[in-house]
Amino acid sequence: MIHKTNSDILEMDKIERLNLINSCTGYKSANLLGSVSPDGVTNVAVFSSVTHLGSNPPLLGFVLRPTTVPRNTFDNIKKTGEFTVNHIHSGMIADAHHTSAKYPGHVSEFDKTNLKSKFRDGFKAPYVEGAKIQLGCRYVNEYAIEENGCLLIIGSIEHIYFENDLQLTDGFLALEKADTVTVNGLDGYALPKLIDRFEYARPE
Repeated sequence: MIHKTNSDILEMDKIERLNLINSCTGYKSANLLGSVSPDGVTNVAVFSSVTHLGSNPPLLGFVLRPTTVPRNTFDNIKKTGEFTVNHIHSGMIADAHHTSAKYPGHVSEFDKTNLKSKFRDGFKAPYVEGAKIQLGCRYVNEYAIEENGCLLIIGSIEHIYFENDLQLTDGFLALEKADTVTVNGLDGYALPKLIDRFEYARPE
């Protein structure tokens, strides 16, 4: 096997290091986060760090890179208190990936892609039309990650929308039916395939 030490990693070319470290931890979730500024400019951005934090209460989190440069998603969330999480499917990956481009705050990524915003039930932040699983979230808290200047943002799941045929009788959402993609590294999109499900594991 090839062996890379921490020193080897730090001495790598920046792009090689980014690609290696972003892919070595495995597949990640692929979501579009929707938000809106107080003056009505919508924003949508791809995130690969959204993760489950708990079901009672229903919480999720995502990692935000250092705010030493403008972060439109973060600014909007802090000012309005709401954001959406929308699963990316294979039919939207090119547009979803383009939302990682650094547009200024007065420009909506919805205007620069084929993605369409959709507002539901009085929620301030826009959902992504066509996403088969959509979550409406309320900002709860943030925690500074001192080691690299990132922030862990905590959101409460206030609304869940999903297409009719996705939920099984035990509540499980069949992401394979939703064509939900995953991310490998920074720019590799893949379609996972369910292999099996198991009962809750207990000591024998």
